[in-house]
Amino acid sequence: MTQFKYIVFSALLLAACAHAPVNQPGNQLVDQTDQSEDQPEAADQAPSPEQQAEAKMVLPNVELSSDLLYEFLLTEIASQRGQNELAVEGGLDMAKKTRDPRLAMRATHMAIQSGQMDKAIETLKIWQETDPASPTAMRMLSTALLRTGRIDEAGQEFVKVLKAEEAHPGPTFVQIYQMLAPYPDKAAAFKLMRDLASPYPRIAEAHWAVAQLAQTSGGEELALSEAKLASSLRPEWDMAVSLQAQLLQKSAPQQGLDVLSHYLSAYPEAREIRLQYARALLDQKQYKESRAEFQRLSDENPDNPDMAYAIALISLQMNDLQSAETQLRQALSKGKKDQDTIQYYLGQLGEAKKNDDEALASYREVKGGEYLVAAQIRIAFLLGKRGQLAEARQLLGQVQTTNNQQRVQLVLIEAQLLREANQFDEAYQVLQKATETLPNHPDLLYGTAMMADKVGKPEVFEQLMRKVIQIDPDHAQAYNALGYSYLERNMRIPEAVGLVEKALQLAPDDASIMDSVGWGYYRSGKMDDSVKMLKRAFAGNPDPEIAAHLGEVLWMRGDKQEAKKIWQDSLKANPDNAPLQAAIKKFDP
Repeated sequence: MTQFKYIVFSALLLAACAHAPVNQPGNQLVDQTDQSEDQPEAADQAPSPEQQAEAKMVLPNVELSSDLLYEFLLTEIASQRGQNELAVEGGLDMAKKTRDPRLAMRATHMAIQSGQMDKAIETLKIWQETDPASPTAMRMLSTALLRTGRIDEAGQEFVKVLKAEEAHPGPTFVQIYQMLAPYPDKAAAFKLMRDLASPYPRIAEAHWAVAQLAQTSGGEELALSEAKLASSLRPEWDMAVSLQAQLLQKSAPQQGLDVLSHYLSAYPEAREIRLQYARALLDQKQYKESRAEFQRLSDENPDNPDMAYAIALISLQMNDLQSAETQLRQALSKGKKDQDTIQYYLGQLGEAKKNDDEALASYREVKGGEYLVAAQIRIAFLLGKRGQLAEARQLLGQVQTTNNQQRVQLVLIEAQLLREANQFDEAYQVLQKATETLPNHPDLLYGTAMMADKVGKPEVFEQLMRKVIQIDPDHAQAYNALGYSYLERNMRIPEAVGLVEKALQLAPDDASIMDSVGWGYYRSGKMDDSVKMLKRAFAGNPDPEIAAHLGEVLWMRGDKQEAKKIWQDSLKANPDNAPLQAAIKKFDP
C-alpha cells in the first residue's frame, strides 16, 4: 500500500469511527473499553493499557483497491442511513478479506449497535485473531458470548481476560461479576465464577464475586464463608464487609451489626457502611441507636434533606413527636424534592398530636405523588370526624384514582364514615353498588359482606364470604369471619371450628383469630383448650372483647375469681365497651 493510499484509508476509517458509538447499557466491560477508544485523553495523561495495546497493533499490508474503497464507503453510508443489515454484512466481509483489526473493530461496533450479536461474535473473533494482545477484543468477545447464552465459551474468554490482568486481577473479578449477575441461569453463572476464582485463592475480589453469585443460587452458607474470606484478605475493603453484614442480617442479625460496628471503629469516615449500619439498626427496631447514626450522617452532611427525613420517620416510630416535627420541617426547608411526602407525614404527625386543624392543613398541601390519594382519604376522614359527612363524601367522589385498589379503598372509607355516623343501610348500599362494577375484588366483597351482616342479611353475608374464599383461598379474615358468625349464632359448630382453625393456619399470630378459635373450642366443650387459646390471644392483644370471652370461659370452668379480675381490669381500661359490660352483667350482675 502506498503511503498516500494508507493516509486516505486511515482518514476514512477514523472519520467513520467517529460516527460509531457502541455503548451497551448494563455492560460495564464494554462501556469501559468504549470510553478508552472514543474519549480523547489529556495531553499529560498516560495512555491506558487498552490504548497501549492498540498502539502496538500489527497491521496487514493491504492494497486499497477501488473495490475495497467502494465497499468501505458503501458500508459506511449504509450504517449512517440505518441500513444495519447491509452495513454489518459489509463490515464483516471487509474484516474477513483484509484481516485488518481496525476494520474488525469497526464491524464489531456496527454489529453491536444494531443488536446483531452473532455477527458481532464473528467480527470479534477476527479482531482477536488479528490483534491477540488487545484487552478490548477479549473483553468484548466474552461479553457478546455471555449475552447470547454461550456461557461456556464466555468462560474461556474470561480466563484469557484474567490472564492478561494477572498482575492485578481484582478489579476484573468485580467486572466479571457485574456481567454474570443478570445471567438467567444462576447456577451456571455461579459455577463459572467459582471455576474462574479457583486459581486465585489470595484475591479478595474473587471470593467476593463467588459469594455474590452463591447467594443468588441458594448457597447462603457458602456465600457467607466466601464473604468472610474476602474480608480477611482485604480488611479495609468496604464492599466485602458490606456483603458479609448483609448475609449475616438474614441468619444472625446481631453479628451483622457487630461486623459493621467493628469496621466503623477502624474506619469512621466510611459513609456508605455507616448508612448500612443505620439501616440495619432500623431493621432490628433499635430505633434509638439507628437515629443516632442517621444524626451523625446528617451532621456530616448538613445540606442533605434525606438524612433529616430519615431521622423524622424514626422519631415518629419512637413517638418522639417533637423531634419528628423538627426534622420534617428541616427537610422541608432544605428543599427535599418529595415535598408531598413530607407534607403527608406532617399530616400524620398532626393527627398523632391530636391537632386536626394542623393535620388538615398539611394534608391539603399534598398536591401529587404516591400519597395523594391517602392524603385525600385522611382529609375525608377528619371531615367525617367533625360531622361534615356530606363534605367528606363529596371530596371522596372527586379523588382521581389510577387503579381498582384505590377505587375500592375510597368506597371502603366512605362506607366506614357512614357506619360511624350510624347510617348502616346507606353504607351497605354504597358497597353493594360498588360490587356491581367490581364483582370480584376480595377486599370489596369482604367489606360488603361484613356490612350485610351488620344490617341483618346473614344469607348475603355467607354468600359473599364464600365468594371471597373462592377468589382468594388464603384470605384468613374471610375464614375467620364466616366461622365466627356461625359460632356467635351457635350453629354448625364443627364447620365453624374448621374455618377458624384454617384462618389461624394462614395467620398464626393474629390475636383476633386466636380469640375465634378459643371461642370455637368453648362451643365444642373443650374448656381447657379454650382457656389456653384465649389466654394466648389476650397476651397478644388485651382487647376488651377477648377479655369478655376469656372471662366467660373461666367462669364456666369454675375459675370465677380469675374471671372477675380479668373483667374488672379490662373494664377500667375500656369503661364503655358494650360486649365486656354485657358479659359482666350476664355472669356477675
